[in-house]
Amino acid sequence: MKKENKFNHIELFSGCGGLSLGLEKAGFELLLANELSPMAAETFSYNFFNEDYQDLAKKDKNTKHSFWISSKHEKLLPRLRENPFEYPEYADKNSITDIPKNIKKLKGNLLIGNIIELNKLIERKEELRQALVSGFSGGGVDLVSGGPPCQGFSMAGLREKDSDKNMLPWEFANFVEYVQPKIAVLENVTGILRAFKDGEGKPFYAWFEVAKAFAEKKYIPLCLHVNARFTGVPQNRPRFIMIAIRSDIFEDIKSSFNSESFDYQLLSSSEEFYKIVQNNPDKVVMGTLECYDPVKNISLFEGSFLHHFVGHDLVSVKEALDDLKQTYPTKSSKFVESLNKTFSTVLLEHDKLSNHDLRSNGYHVQRRFRLYQVVQQSQSTRVRKEIFDILKGDSYSLSDTVWKQIKGYEFLKDNNKIECFETKDSFIEYLRHHPTKKHSQKALDPNQPAPAALSIPDDACHYDKNELRVLTVREMARIQSFPDNFVFRSKVTTGGQMRKFEVPQYTQVGNAVPPLLGLAIGKVITGLLMRLNVTA
Repeated sequence: MKKENKFNHIELFSGCGGLSLGLEKAGFELLLANELSPMAAETFSYNFFNEDYQDLAKKDKNTKHSFWISSKHEKLLPRLRENPFEYPEYADKNSITDIPKNIKKLKGNLLIGNIIELNKLIERKEELRQALVSGFSGGGVDLVSGGPPCQGFSMAGLREKDSDKNMLPWEFANFVEYVQPKIAVLENVTGILRAFKDGEGKPFYAWFEVAKAFAEKKYIPLCLHVNARFTGVPQNRPRFIMIAIRSDIFEDIKSSFNSESFDYQLLSSSEEFYKIVQNNPDKVVMGTLECYDPVKNISLFEGSFLHHFVGHDLVSVKEALDDLKQTYPTKSSKFVESLNKTFSTVLLEHDKLSNHDLRSNGYHVQRRFRLYQVVQQSQSTRVRKEIFDILKGDSYSLSDTVWKQIKGYEFLKDNNKIECFETKDSFIEYLRHHPTKKHSQKALDPNQPAPAALSIPDDACHYDKNELRVLTVREMARIQSFPDNFVFRSKVTTGGQMRKFEVPQYTQVGNAVPPLLGLAIGKVITGLLMRLNVTA
């Protein structure tokens, strides 16, 4: 990758590299990345190091930029499908590790393995801790960033307070304590803001407890609830972001702002919380720290160093995808041209568009997709309910009101022609021949940003009646604001029990921090670091 860096960063839970890509464009040099999944790591290494795991495995060669903390396998090929939840412990006698004797060889590269094992490794190897604290060169670390896996916090998940995955933000905090970066950024799903119920039925606010943990480690947390769509991402993707500033440099940053400014107000509020944690821990209760949301206080964002998180015009699905259609594609939109131009300085060029292979859908499924499109176009909850009640087998009738609303729409009939139905009864019979349990699947609205939950092919279908199909990986990537020359590697999709540990291309896209959001985060942090008048 081409370099244009002012500061450095360490990336935890790096995934395929969405946040790292945004930070790279914002001017951050990668000191070290850590990722659990070898499948996501394959994509990260291909784009950031031009390292092709598949080619290396075929030639029985080792990676130069990726180091496994521990593995059951010595060869690269079996490592690419290894269950990461079954990695042996680093100290296990049967463990195979790539950690070099010369720790400085890790600089700028990727460590594959569990964050818990990485933290143990730092405790065990003082040389590694010192190398990380110094930023490998003596200047220290400017930023540690990452988005811990969020299934336990997600509103779409089980939301179990004591889930193992929910402990990862605290492991993140432990790493930050070891490495002592100037600033830490933790990104997570918006579900982290909603209370769990503990064993006694009392509310447990994970975001607040994480912020408290960072304050106990002498970092002053600023908590935000932002939406990626306001940074130019064509997806309605609300996220929790915590910016934690090391206490010894916090005063320098705060004092650089005018005491009457929004910037000073934001930082002072966080400082008050920090003081309570340090001096009166018994008084640290919900309400002593605010989570700022631009929807509730837009002026605070527009008038402060947080302005990079707001102000961008909304980008529709059609602007993101219309040039990728198989039938009647349009010219690339200004959004697509700008997206590719933005990241052209930090990514390698590729000869052709990748990850745009269409998935096969039978005519029966295509007919159902057309039904979803009509439901979306009708913009009627009643139309949706009555049609889906018949599709699910819960009803055998359709009201005259709904029939009047939809009888003018064309549907893909059994003769595979798109035509209108002449009678309500013939339409009801058609619906009964296309049953489905997938009540959550829907067609995209071409004139709006995409919905938040897009991580598997079945989540949504295309908006165009000539494109009766699920989205390709490339189309999902466009929605997440990945440029076209970012290539996704490893398996395209997976299923069954393998979903528990495999991270195929669709999931890599869905789990990623959108690069444009990552760029906005990078600009915010750069703005704060520049106020220290130092170069790292």
